[in-house]
Amino acid sequence: MADAVDFANDHAEYFLQLSLQRLARLPEKPSAQFCEDCDEPIPLARQQSVAGCETCVDCQGLRERRR
Repeated sequence: MADAVDFANDHAEYFLQLSLQRLARLPEKPSAQFCEDCDEPIPLARQQSVAGCETCVDCQGLRERRR
């Protein structure tokens, strides 16, 4: 018999899957060629591996540490 925890887990899983489906439908914007923060070129490997990247690795690290 299902209890409240099972229902809560099912509810959380439903909304997680819904969010993932919405993300999958978002159009990808092209990666920037130059970092928005330092104006240095973003390496092609990063542009190809991180779709829609706006910053270089160093500046992205700084952004994440500030959060």
